[in-house]
Amino acid sequence: MELLLLKVRICLVFGTIASSFQGYISEPYFEKYGSLHDSYFQDFLAHEVPLGLCEVFQNKINSAPKLSILHRRLIGEGSHRRLSTSIQFEIYQESVSNLPDHYCEAIIIEKLPSGVFADPFELQDLLYRGVYMKASAFGDTNLELPSIQSNRSLVEIHMDIGSNALTGSKHGMETKIELPIHARYPPLGDRGYSRTEFGLPDLFTRCSIKGKSSSQSCIFMSTDSTAKVIDDSIVWEVPSGNKKHASTVSFLTFVSAILSALSIVLVSIRHSNFETDDSKQS
Repeated sequence: MELLLLKVRICLVFGTIASSFQGYISEPYFEKYGSLHDSYFQDFLAHEVPLGLCEVFQNKINSAPKLSILHRRLIGEGSHRRLSTSIQFEIYQESVSNLPDHYCEAIIIEKLPSGVFADPFELQDLLYRGVYMKASAFGDTNLELPSIQSNRSLVEIHMDIGSNALTGSKHGMETKIELPIHARYPPLGDRGYSRTEFGLPDLFTRCSIKGKSSSQSCIFMSTDSTAKVIDDSIVWEVPSGNKKHASTVSFLTFVSAILSALSIVLVSIRHSNFETDDSKQS
């Protein structure tokens, strides 16, 4: 456990009950750019996601949740694993005691490294079973492409925090997410495996609040939150073919293919001879 200065964008978005929870934060980015580039995406979050304070929170600057602990780890073995993320938010109770009724969701945007993807059909199944409020993959979602021919993708997941989350917890909020991920076929290497490193996700908390006269829309943002990060560097060693063995494997594959073809031809000839003998006897 190491205390690090974590620059994580944590936004608190307040909107109308009818429209606040529609759509994904990442969707407008991919409509504009089409593919994932870290610098473009961070610029999009900084300049195109609306930020500001609304009237309800003019005197409650500390009401936005601050990231307290982020715990990440890989679960499972082989080429099909789960990325587990545990998020704890700290809330300043003295600044949120008089907030109106509201409804909140935690949002995690996981930018997957090259060679790793999430199955959209698997995400749909998790939605069907009620594991997530929303979940969608953006970017290159072709499941069949090898690593060298594919582009990167991201997954945006929305988790239900509940009603009045900012005022109902004396010790903050906590949510856990397990994302099923899969490794693409990596290119040949010298070590027999390919190292894939995961970066930190973008974390959001979106809430919907309704005032006495009209619905309010607010966004809070914190980029320099001091948080405790556990296992901040996650590395996945994906098995790959070894270049040193390529010629041997190619030769054995070629010989096996020739022998298989000859076997099929011999069996076909023998079967044809049997049919000829049977016809002569009859």
